[in-house]
Amino acid sequence: VSVLKGPREEIVYVPCIYRNTGRKKPDFLATVDVNPKSPHYCQVIHRLPMPNLGDELHHSGWNACSSCFGDTTKKRNRLILPSLISSRIYVVDVGTDLRAPRLFKVVNSEDVFWKCNLGYPHTSHCLGSGEIMISTLGDPSGSGKGGFILLDGETFEIKGNWEKGDKIPAMGYDFWYQPRHNVLISTEWGIPKYLGYGFDPNDLKKGRYGRRLNVWDWTTHTHVQAIDVGEDAAPLEIRFLHNPAAAEGFVGCTISSAIHRFYKTEQGDWAAEKVIQVPSKKVEGWLLPDMPGFITDILISLDDRFLYFSNWLHGDIRQYDISNTRKPKLVGQVFVGGSVTKGGPVTVCRDEELQSQPDPFFIKGKRVPGGPQMIQLSLDGKRLYVTTSLYSAWDRQFYPDLVQDGSVMLQLDVGTAQGGLTVNERFLVDFGKEPDGPCLAHEIRYPGGDCTSDIWV
Repeated sequence: VSVLKGPREEIVYVPCIYRNTGRKKPDFLATVDVNPKSPHYCQVIHRLPMPNLGDELHHSGWNACSSCFGDTTKKRNRLILPSLISSRIYVVDVGTDLRAPRLFKVVNSEDVFWKCNLGYPHTSHCLGSGEIMISTLGDPSGSGKGGFILLDGETFEIKGNWEKGDKIPAMGYDFWYQPRHNVLISTEWGIPKYLGYGFDPNDLKKGRYGRRLNVWDWTTHTHVQAIDVGEDAAPLEIRFLHNPAAAEGFVGCTISSAIHRFYKTEQGDWAAEKVIQVPSKKVEGWLLPDMPGFITDILISLDDRFLYFSNWLHGDIRQYDISNTRKPKLVGQVFVGGSVTKGGPVTVCRDEELQSQPDPFFIKGKRVPGGPQMIQLSLDGKRLYVTTSLYSAWDRQFYPDLVQDGSVMLQLDVGTAQGGLTVNERFLVDFGKEPDGPCLAHEIRYPGGDCTSDIWV
């Protein structure tokens, strides 16, 4: 059994959102103490509020790659925080004081709009060149456009667009690149001006949600292939295996609730095959008669042994053994909330997986609202951290009590030998108790990098 050696995480950074909560406060970056030996265990020990309202901080990335090893001038001392809705990009100094980040620079949305004709920035990755690349969902007017912003890694000025050529995907979201295979693959959530205000089932079947993995030539920056994973699939998080020689990975499709394995073919192009399907549940008392699992976040352990994902609506987190990448095997599952718990408004009429509706989830006497969403794994693979907010407009719609009470961060203990997930009953970070009122906590990052920030070249 390979267990990776890495320092145990002592603090984590979590963007916290006030947009759509009715509380007129700026989003902030929380520093959370996750060291069980600390007197401040499970507490927010620092808050860095942004200078504006309504940003919708979402995902974050680093200024420098771990692959810049050998270059002692490169340090992971800046955290890049794109704002999904305002299109501002914040650069945060985490190098001066790890436990008390400070704002270093603000890239204004006007610069994003004018210099790139893009908006709604999502995923940030550092490049081996020293630049920073950020994917986008749309153009400044809220139409879909899957382009990429390039920032200078030292000055954080916008250098322009990464993509070249006249083929630009109609939508964007996440991306991962693999220089050894000369490839970048990006995903498609949907068109910002439609999904931005909430999920409207009437938008389905109208081409407003994504269905493709977009394959780019890493050297020429041109779009070379689109892989169709199904109408309204909404492929979100994409992860190559961490092994830089591997020409495969997994992508989670939210609305279709499927996991596809993508891989390089013998011909040298790329293809995808569905390897996991979470069955929908027949329900009454909900938005639609069929409730999808709604796979939101996925990750692969650093040793490429396990795949994890969250079903935000059904309420479970799953662990799959991916020793055989074509046949993932379910080895761990735990329910921590969701939309089908007993005693709630939703009645499950038919369920292909469960014998009965899960019990409401309580921890430390608190009933947890919402469902499991963003996940992050410890470097040794033994602890999985979970937050419960997806995106404020969708939180408000699907889980009004989540917006009312605030989200939480949980921690699951992971079986790394055969698999298995159990909730750590001692761990709860309750973002409902924030000084400025309950907020929505999103992505989890460790200082120095983690399972979802690192691309080895």
